[in-house]
Amino acid sequence: MTAEAAQDQLVTVEDYLAAERASTQKHEYLCGVVYGMAGAGNRHNRIATNIVVAIGAQLRGKNCQPFNSDTKVRLRRFEDIRFYYPDAQIVCRQNPLDDAFQDEPVVVFEVVSDSTRRTDEQEKRVAYCSIPSMAAYVVVEQERAAAIVWRRAPIGFTREEYAGLDAVLPFPEVEVQLALRDVFEGALDTP
Repeated sequence: MTAEAAQDQLVTVEDYLAAERASTQKHEYLCGVVYGMAGAGNRHNRIATNIVVAIGAQLRGKNCQPFNSDTKVRLRRFEDIRFYYPDAQIVCRQNPLDDAFQDEPVVVFEVVSDSTRRTDEQEKRVAYCSIPSMAAYVVVEQERAAAIVWRRAPIGFTREEYAGLDAVLPFPEVEVQLALRDVFEGALDTP
């Protein structure tokens, strides 16, 4: 396919957003190319829901609010426009209520699986960490109580590892702490 033919098949942001409103399946958007998303399993969904519930309880009545996996994040860098569906996010400067996306997340959570690991740990990490409002990007494991936090520091983003049900992830940027025990409640196989 020629570059000219490929350009003819690119989807505009407006067409993507209109199609996404009418779609029963989620799609991510990367610079004019639309990718369908596979459905997640119960373990993945339990972990993502636990994150939203745990942070939502701590943020009640505050300026920052959690959003679940139905709210996209829009990333804009020059001509590079992307829309991702993170598993959870915390936003302190929210877009209008009629939007289906947020532009300024402060913390983004992705629950990683074998099929999404490369994208979540590389492509999405680089993209999310380019957002000026981002304080932390969190990759949560599915099969064991563990998470990696990429936290903004004066020299860029630093990597922090947390493991075990007693571990607590601090997010002083939004006055929230997230215990892995709460994140993995009902999501781990018990002997």
